[in-house]
Amino acid sequence: MRSTPHLDVLPPLVEAGKTDELVESGRTLFTAVSPLNDSYAVFLVPLFEKLSTRPKPTDSDEQNVYFVSSKPPPSTERRLFIGDTSIIFAAMQNLTKTVDKNGVYSTQQESIQRSIRKLALDYVNFARECWIHTSRMAGEIDQADADHYRSLYTCLSLFTILYLPEYGMENAPVGDDLMEWLNIHFIEPSTEEGDHLSGLERPWEDETFWPYLTRAILRGLPKAVAFFLGTLAEHPSGNLRRLAQSIIPLLSTQPKLQHFDAERDFAYASHRWREKVKMLRIELDDVPESDRRDSFEDWWDRFSDIVGILEGREEVIRKVCEDLGADWREVCVAWGVFVDTRLRRQDLPDVVAQVLEDMPPDPTILEDMVHVALFMGDPLKALEHAAQLDPWLSAHLADMMEPLSLVEQQAVNDESELSVREFYVLSYTHYLHSDPAMWRITVSYMYSCGKVGAAAADEILVRVPLRLQSKPSNTNDSSHSQADQGDLSAVVKDVNATCHEYQREAARRTVCKIAAQTFVQRKEYGLAISYYSSAEDWPGLGRVIDRVLQEYIRSGPEQYTKFVSGIAPSLQGLRANSAAHGVFIHRLMFAVRYAEFHQRLLNRDLQDAAWDLVSMLQEGIAPKAWWAVLLCDAIELLQYDPTPLFSYASACTLLRDLDEIISRTAQGAGEDYLKILESKLQIDGQKDSQKQLQLVRFALAKYFARCAMIGTGGTQTVRRMVDPTV
Repeated sequence: MRSTPHLDVLPPLVEAGKTDELVESGRTLFTAVSPLNDSYAVFLVPLFEKLSTRPKPTDSDEQNVYFVSSKPPPSTERRLFIGDTSIIFAAMQNLTKTVDKNGVYSTQQESIQRSIRKLALDYVNFARECWIHTSRMAGEIDQADADHYRSLYTCLSLFTILYLPEYGMENAPVGDDLMEWLNIHFIEPSTEEGDHLSGLERPWEDETFWPYLTRAILRGLPKAVAFFLGTLAEHPSGNLRRLAQSIIPLLSTQPKLQHFDAERDFAYASHRWREKVKMLRIELDDVPESDRRDSFEDWWDRFSDIVGILEGREEVIRKVCEDLGADWREVCVAWGVFVDTRLRRQDLPDVVAQVLEDMPPDPTILEDMVHVALFMGDPLKALEHAAQLDPWLSAHLADMMEPLSLVEQQAVNDESELSVREFYVLSYTHYLHSDPAMWRITVSYMYSCGKVGAAAADEILVRVPLRLQSKPSNTNDSSHSQADQGDLSAVVKDVNATCHEYQREAARRTVCKIAAQTFVQRKEYGLAISYYSSAEDWPGLGRVIDRVLQEYIRSGPEQYTKFVSGIAPSLQGLRANSAAHGVFIHRLMFAVRYAEFHQRLLNRDLQDAAWDLVSMLQEGIAPKAWWAVLLCDAIELLQYDPTPLFSYASACTLLRDLDEIISRTAQGAGEDYLKILESKLQIDGQKDSQKQLQLVRFALAKYFARCAMIGTGGTQTVRRMVDPTV
């Protein structure tokens, strides 16, 4: 696979043509290479000579770190190919899981082998379709892409022929299958040559006639051979005319394994056919020397080479292939068709080794190197070259090789703790991760790779982008907030579904925590509580409640009640959750009740507001850190003129709590009682919390005096059932 010549990041670290400005600012780019894959971390750092003058960073300083891949993300066509073939990969995993569950992992079992072969053919067909599609898009995409899919097509189909034959045909002769593969993928002779010769009145006079005819016979193309041999009926040599007529039926009756029910019948037919070829050789040798040439060519030598091919003479086939410019593949395939018609898959490496001594492959052509390794029966070497050609190819070949026992399932590398299959599949996922949008496919491959793969997939899931270039939260823009909320919730839902599918509970909880933190930043506190609850992160839930309570201090009661309306519905569900910690439910209950209190104040429902305030103190709902704030809130109610709002007992409760605050503060525990009040006063432009407490005491003194004068302890209110979710 090609690497990208440059790395693009967004927003850009440096605008094009503005590197001088970066240097002038005393900064430069720094990259760190990932130890796992071909990715980089890119960020800005100060120049070395500027380090001494650089101010120390603070907690508020933000530093963007970009994670980029050295490989370009997949193109549109490539993405479709990856997505379609991932479905086949998933089917393969389901097949192997079923096998393992039943305690059987033998590729000799007919149903299993047939299933694997079917999936392999699906890979072949998808590669073929992509090759055809990209070939038709000449000018729109790089032609190299079409050539690349053609290479995948040839490698996959060769693997299927050699290692996944029809069930029961593992030990059958392989020559005819390989010849079919060669003719499909490496077309020779060309159609253009045939069209040219067929348009000539005397085609044998053309210098390409005999090479074309010989190549057609070598490739087993009976129709083309019969046509051009038929043109020799007009040749001036009577001997050549006679020989041409004799060889036509011989070529058309060459035995093919697929035409026989038993190999024994095929072997017998091949033997009888060879006897007929010998008779043709005798007839050819009887041609006098004076009639072996015409005015253009030594036709006898050419015809002798053809007969030598049919006789299965090794040296003739080598010579003819060299003259025709054919490579080692054509020699090896012709060997299985003409030299040794019963050549089996397990015997093929010996033949290939002989041929490669004189006709070595081009080591710079990765496709050829994969073919060599497959022909030689060396799966590990095939995977090595396939990984260089395309990590997709090596991953899917390795995935099929393991259940076929071509690579050891338990052969774990001590350093990486990976099997051969896991190594190549995970290498492919590193390429997939160059496009973060393909995280679903990436983790599906990773989770098939044992503990190491599962750990890597977990890291991918917890880093799935939950928001991309999102605008700052604007509480006044409800439509924008709802759209962002929907997008984020949809992504989290997808990630959670993936975690459930692969039973990754720890990763799911981490994702929920991250989502909750994102919602907190957006001030979507209701959703934040929901996700913290799903993650069972009760301290996190407590922090959200504290954040909501802080909204009262920063923004005032009106904005506070709006925020609480979003979290109130969570209270009922948390109460029903046996795993929820009571202390956090208690804190949430206070936030809801306190918001209800302020809503009553805003609505001027003062009697019920007074009841709410006292009940929060009497029932222990209000934390002691908030007592001082609640007592300051009571001043307005204590000073209400038309009628007393508190009973005598309720006023005593207020006085008792005030005394505790003052006495505990005098003992040095003021931090526990006055911190929140002081924060509120600071925002309000006041500083003296003790003065506020004195105002509360003064209001209570006046209230008690007033009650004594009118002879009443305040209105006795009937206890109300409060719905905390309101």
